[in-house]
Amino acid sequence: MGRISMSDPLETVVRQRYMDLLIGCLCRDLFPELEPGVDPTLRVDGRDWPGSAETMIGRRRLENLSESLNSVLGAGIPGDLIETGVWRGGATVLMRAALAVWGAEDRAVWVADSFCGLPAPDPTRWPADTGVDLSGVAALAVSRPEVEATFARYGLLDDQVKFLEGWFEDTLPAAPIDRLALMRLDGDLYQSTWEALECLYPKLSLGGIVIVDDYGAFESCRCAVEDYRAQHGITDRIIPVDWTGIWWRRSR
Repeated sequence: MGRISMSDPLETVVRQRYMDLLIGCLCRDLFPELEPGVDPTLRVDGRDWPGSAETMIGRRRLENLSESLNSVLGAGIPGDLIETGVWRGGATVLMRAALAVWGAEDRAVWVADSFCGLPAPDPTRWPADTGVDLSGVAALAVSRPEVEATFARYGLLDDQVKFLEGWFEDTLPAAPIDRLALMRLDGDLYQSTWEALECLYPKLSLGGIVIVDDYGAFESCRCAVEDYRAQHGITDRIIPVDWTGIWWRRSR
């Protein structure tokens, strides 16, 4: 649970309690009977593939996202929010919830995914993805109607939720996004991570936050992040979230 002090204003307490409640619902911490046999030590770190939960990133990465959203929205960092690679949509639902509790009616949540799983690796163009083929994993192919249903389940499907459906190389370059306050990358591959950084990082406001889900889990993802940072002279400190997730704040 997020840190709540008895001296906090009531608005802050209510906001945090709502976000904590939503986190418990999205990762099913609050409903263990729906997924009997789940090891809670694996679920908190996002090390299992949930049967019913709307996210597989685990409580720690959800709490990091919640804290990051509070940070950028509380500081008035301009721009929208985006996740590239959304699976069942849990993290983007949390983003939309944050806009609701902060009363941010002038921002959008961008939900970017193929909605048909991961692409087959292209080792000719992207050698770092050689041998990382998740294209045949049926569990990763979640349709857009399923993700829309997740938003609707929590009363958060509205015109502030914008879908970018298709491969990142086709959707991100022309995405009608002016500025971003937070970008969360969950594309696994070098190609997916690089394309997201290349298209979106220039739109990230100063003080905005980058979160990368697969930095520790996939060497290909880590290499894409390191290569992009090196090419663009990014020296902002990388902060670990758990065994795989990392984030940093853009300073220049």
